[in-house]
Amino acid sequence: MSTILEPGQIEASAVMPPFLHLPADNLFELRALRLEHLAQGHALGEYLRLIARLCRVQQQLLDDPPSDVPVAEARQRLCISHGLPPLAADSLVREGPWLIWLQALLDRFDAPAPGALADALQTLRDSDDVQRKGWGIALLGGQYDALPAALVPFIGAALQAAWASWRRALPSDELKPGGSLAQCPCCGSPAMAGLVRNRGKHNGLRYLACSLCACEWHVVRVKCVYCESSKDLRYTSLEDDRHGPGKAPLRAECCPGCNTYLKHCYLENDAVAEALADDLASLGLDMRLNEEGFQRMAPNLMLAPGGG
Repeated sequence: MSTILEPGQIEASAVMPPFLHLPADNLFELRALRLEHLAQGHALGEYLRLIARLCRVQQQLLDDPPSDVPVAEARQRLCISHGLPPLAADSLVREGPWLIWLQALLDRFDAPAPGALADALQTLRDSDDVQRKGWGIALLGGQYDALPAALVPFIGAALQAAWASWRRALPSDELKPGGSLAQCPCCGSPAMAGLVRNRGKHNGLRYLACSLCACEWHVVRVKCVYCESSKDLRYTSLEDDRHGPGKAPLRAECCPGCNTYLKHCYLENDAVAEALADDLASLGLDMRLNEEGFQRMAPNLMLAPGGG
C-alpha cells in the first residue's frame, strides 16, 4: 500500500523526495502498448491505434535521433543557474530545430490507405518549413484554430520526439522547479497529467508529466497545481463497476476555487497506466467535467480540443 503525503508533511521531512522521475528510454514503445490495450472495445479504438502507430515512429526517432541537442552546453547551464528551462519550448519552436524531426517522422510513417488520414499527411508533405513552423508554434501556444485538427497528432508527435531526445542529454539532477507548479522545469511546457507513483523512493509521490518532453517533476499532493489551493478539492472518475470507491486508476483532481482540473493516474491501482494514453482513453471524463463548468488547462499534443 502506498503512503499518501499531505501538504506540509514533505516540507517537514528531513529528507526531500526526488524532484524528478525520468521516463524509461522506451517511453514511446510502452505508450504504444498501452494505447493498443486501451483501444480494445473502446469507442475511439481506431484513433488510439493510430496514435500507437505514431508512438512507434517516435520510438524509432528516439533510438536513432536525426539531430543533436540544439542548445549549447553553456546556454543550458546559464538557463539552469537562473532557474529557467534549458530547452524552452517557446523559443526553440520558433528557432525550428524540430522541423528535421517532423520530416523524419513523415519519412518513416507508413502511407495509409486513401482517406482523411492520407489527405492530412499529404497536406503536411506539401507544406514548406515556414508553414510547418507556424503550425508548431500554434500547437504549443494552444492556438488550435490556427491549424487543421487532423495535423495535430503528427506535428505533436514530432515535437514530443525531438524534446524527449534533447531532454535525455541534459544534466537532469540540476534542473530546478519552474515558475509555477504546472510548468515543466526542462522545457517550460504545461503538465499533461499527474502520476501517483507506487514504487521505491517515489512511492506515494505525485509527479506531473510534461505534455512535450515527458519530464516528470514532483509536486505535493492534495494541492491544485494551478491556484495552489488545497480547499475543497474533489476527485472524480468515470463510473466503472470494475473498481471500488476510491480505487479508480484514473481520477481528476477538481478545484472549485479556480474551476480547473487535472487528471491523475494512480499506479497502485494500475501499474502500467501511462499519462498520455490514459488521458486520451478517458475523454468522456473531460466532457463530463466540461458540462459541470470545470476548465481543462492541460494540453495533450496528440489531439486538438473538439477533434478526434
